[in-house]
Amino acid sequence: MSAHTPKALYRDEGIVLRNQKLGEADRIITVLTRRTGKVRAVAKGVRRTKSKFGARLEPFTHVDLQLYTGRNLDIVSQAESIRSYGQEIVADYPSYTAGTAVLETADRLTAEEKEPSLRLFLLVVGALRALGEKTHPAPLVLDAFLLRAMSVAGWEPALSECARCGEAGPHRHFSVPAGGTVCPACRPTGSAMPSPVTIELLDALLTGDWAVAEASQGTNRREGSGLVAALLQWHLERGLRSLPLVDRSEPSALRREVSLLSEA
Repeated sequence: MSAHTPKALYRDEGIVLRNQKLGEADRIITVLTRRTGKVRAVAKGVRRTKSKFGARLEPFTHVDLQLYTGRNLDIVSQAESIRSYGQEIVADYPSYTAGTAVLETADRLTAEEKEPSLRLFLLVVGALRALGEKTHPAPLVLDAFLLRAMSVAGWEPALSECARCGEAGPHRHFSVPAGGTVCPACRPTGSAMPSPVTIELLDALLTGDWAVAEASQGTNRREGSGLVAALLQWHLERGLRSLPLVDRSEPSALRREVSLLSEA
C-alpha cells in the first residue's frame, strides 16, 4: 500500500465526552462512538460565532459524525445532532454532577483509542437518557452505570459469592483489593463489613432491579456509593476528579412538600 493513500472518510455516531480548545477557532473533541470506539478529532472553526455545528459538539450530545482520518487526529467534516441531553442534565445539579462522572468514567475506561466498545457506548447512552428524563434518582443511575461499566471492563464485583474462591454467599465481609465479598477463609486483613442490605442494593443496581434499588434507604445508598467508588479507584489506580463532586443529597420532606404544592 502506498504511503500516500488518500485519507479515509468514515461515518459514526457517538457521545461527546469532552472538548478542549485548539488554536484560536478550533476544538479537539473526544467522542465515544458506536462502532469505532473512542475518537479524538479536530472540529475546525467551531469557536467562531457563526459556526454551524459548534453547539452539536458539546459534552452530553449524541451526535452523528462524518470524519476523515488525519495523521495525528481525525477531522470532523460534518456533525448532526441525534439528541442533546445537555440542557436537561445541566438544569439539575445532581443530574449534572452524576452525568459528568459518567462521561469521565467512559473516557478513562477507553484508554486505547479506536478500540470498539459497543456495550460501554450503550451504557453511556442509557445513563444519560435516564439522567435527562429523571426516570431514577441520579446517584443510583450513576452507581448502576459504574458497576456495569466495571463489568464491561472485566472488573465485575463479586456480590453473591467469594471473590477469591467462589464459595456461594452471602458473605459478610467485603474486600476492595479482592474484588467484592469474601468468605471467612479468604477474608484479608482490613476487609469492610457493610450491611447485607447494601450488598443487595449493589446487586440490584448491577442487574437492573430498580424496584429494590429505589426502595433502599439513604444510609445504604451512601455506603454502597462508597464501595463502588473505592472499587473504581482501585481498578483505575487513581480516582475520578468528578466523583467527589457528585451531589448525593436526599430531597428533604420540605422540598417534597414544596414540589407537591407547586404541582397542585
